[in-house]
Formats: sequence, C-alpha cells, structure tokens
Amino acid sequence: MKVTVLGAAGGIGQALALLLKLQLPAGTDLALYDIAPVTPGVAVDISHIPTAVKVIGVSGDDPSEALKEADLVLISAGVARKPGMDRSDLFNINAGIVRNLVEKIARVCPTACIGIITNPVNTTVAIAAEVLKKAGVYDKRKLFGVTALDVLRSETFVAELKGKDVDKVKVPVIGGHSGVTILPLLSQATEEDKINFSQEEIEKLTQRIQNAGTEVVEAKAGGGSATLSMAQAAARFARSVLKGLNGEETIEFAYVEGDGKYARFFAQPVKLGIEGIKKLLDIGELSDYEKNAIEAMLPTLREDIELGEKFVNS
Repeated sequence: MKVTVLGAAGGIGQALALLLKLQLPAGTDLALYDIAPVTPGVAVDISHIPTAVKVIGVSGDDPSEALKEADLVLISAGVARKPGMDRSDLFNINAGIVRNLVEKIARVCPTACIGIITNPVNTTVAIAAEVLKKAGVYDKRKLFGVTALDVLRSETFVAELKGKDVDKVKVPVIGGHSGVTILPLLSQATEEDKINFSQEEIEKLTQRIQNAGTEVVEAKAGGGSATLSMAQAAARFARSVLKGLNGEETIEFAYVEGDGKYARFFAQPVKLGIEGIKKLLDIGELSDYEKNAIEAMLPTLREDIELGEKFVNS
C-alpha cells in the first residue's frame, strides 16, 4: 500500500508524517508532498526512524511524483485557524488549495481513497466531490472528511469527567466538523456499559466538544491550532482505511456522502472495505436533545456544503 500526505511540511503534516512512519504496517510506502522546499528534508528526517515504512519527499508546484500509485491520499494543506477565526474564515484560501490538489489526484491516482483534513471540512469535502465529478472519476465510497478528532476528543472528555478508562470509552459523533454541526451522541456513550449523564453534563460536554478546536487555538495564543491531536486522529483514520483496503473490515466515523437523509454529506459510522466504504451504518436511536440538535445544525451544514458546490460549479 502507498499513503500520500499533501501538506506534509505544515503543522499537521509533519506530525502526521511522523505518526504514519511509526504506525503504518511494515512494507507501506509513505510519500510526503508540500510546496515548501523543506519537504524532502522532513522525509529524510523521519526515514532515520527504524521502521519498515519507506519514505520519499517531494516539493515544488507538482505533487504528481508523490501521488503516483497512491492507495490513500490525506490532504492537510492550507492555513490554520488563528484566534478569533471561525473555520469558515479559512474558506477563501483553503478552498483553492483543495481544488487544485484534488484536480491533480483526479489525473494521477483517480482510484485512490481521499481523506480531507483541511478546514472547513464541511465545505472542502464538497469541493473535492465536485472536482472529482467534473473529472468523471467521483466514487463516493472513496471520499472522506476526517472527523475522527471529534470522536477522540469526546472519548477523552467523557473519560475525564466520569473517571472512566479512556481506552474503553466509546462515543459516536455525527453531523459535521465545526461548531454546532458537531454532535456527540452522549446517549450512546459506553465504557463496558452505558454511561449516564445529567442534562447539565450533556449540555456542557456537547458545547466543550463543539468548541474544542477553539480551546486549542486560544491556549496556543496565536501560535497555531490543533495540529498534534489532529495528526493522531488522521493517523488512526489512515490505519483503518488501509485495513479495509486489505480486506480487514473496520468501522470509523467520517464525513461522507450518504443517503441524504439529513444533508448530502454527513458524519456517521461507516464500515470500511476493499473499495473504501463498504456500508453506511445506522446512527442508532437518538435522545430528544440529539434530535433537536440535528434539526438545529442542518441549515448551517447545508449552507456549508452548498458553498463548496458553488465554488467549483459557478
């Protein structure tokens, strides 16, 4: 298998490259690309770590060499959030970056699975879909918005609050990947058994999970956004996709084009297989609070998606 990281010299990209070098199965090829000239150096740097993952680094305007024969492409390229910025503020810069990179993917490795990390994910995934569609190579089973960080945060915060074993806590997270569109299904949270919450705990936890990215941005005081935790979430997602491609079915949460019940793209559990998504899984029974939260998020989510579609098609 070959995994390619686009944006590999950035804050998420370098951390992700390191984690993939350490965590990918032996024999995997890892290709790093960024416009920045430091990228081959990043590849050489992590190549000194003794794991059986081969690394190359490519810089400049053309990522084609890094993309050749890729099975999974992870896109982390773009600018990060700064204090006071919403993910939607990133749109004008990051939309063009994602469009251009996906156009290259469509030409060089059109059958690869694609994981979009670049924010605003609610919108950039729609951009990627429309670019692939225009190129005649769109396969909705192979396009993902990487929302695993919302799951990791939810499990961490719940374990801290309830004194549970974080390795056993499971919290589904659905919807989108910004603000009110992030919905942790706390009614379905489990350790070995169901975890119970008061209404006050549900509301506070939900708000903290929705604003966790801002929590990091403010804590870094203008020095960056969530890079390290995002890299770990993306590495976990990559391992799950590769397991699926190798015939070992796995389940992940991701922002994908589903049945359109709520919106064209929606974060939900998916079963991964040799073609990417093998099956969309049901989100389960919701509490009244969660049903109301979905209804409240949908105008924002649909508007985010429409913005991406119009960016490519207008």
